[in-house]
Amino acid sequence: MSFTLALGAKAPDFSLLATDGRSYSLSDFGDKPLLVIFFTCNHCPYVKNSDELTRKSALNFAPKGVAFIGINSNSATAYPEDSFEEMCKRMEEHHFPWVYLHDPSQEVARAYGALRTPHFYLFDKERHLIYTGRAVDSPRDPSKVTRNDLESALKEHLADKPISTPLTNPIGCNVKWEGKDRHWMPPDACDLV
Repeated sequence: MSFTLALGAKAPDFSLLATDGRSYSLSDFGDKPLLVIFFTCNHCPYVKNSDELTRKSALNFAPKGVAFIGINSNSATAYPEDSFEEMCKRMEEHHFPWVYLHDPSQEVARAYGALRTPHFYLFDKERHLIYTGRAVDSPRDPSKVTRNDLESALKEHLADKPISTPLTNPIGCNVKWEGKDRHWMPPDACDLV
């Protein structure tokens, strides 16, 4: 069995505190036909360098009812920059168009099988997984992006077409697991494709 959530699987529910002071679960987004959940953080250069591309996608697809949810599951012990307080500061500074949730127990990251920051999951109206992996093919250097697989998946699904590439490898830093070496990856983590 692979560590990460399989295509077709239902979105695991959660109840997590956001930087706006509210707690959110899947039911808070029940009116949205599509949901993008992505595991992210504050310090990772792959995240920081691609956040504006993610912002653009979130804004472009918001009129079509697509909600974006960022979840930070990184250990603040390993990276103090990834603490909830730093999340609030980052959100205050950048005003990202998504809710930014904190997963301090890392239970949600384990339920989804998050591998890297960023790691994207796209769910349909019934909250079945229809795309997972990277958003773009060069998150660390946006000037070299040639593919936006997340936007392709969104466009195809919204046009009632099958998603041509439903699975890609996420590109980024490893999720920083509590009590693990900074470079630890779960078993089978690289067996995505």
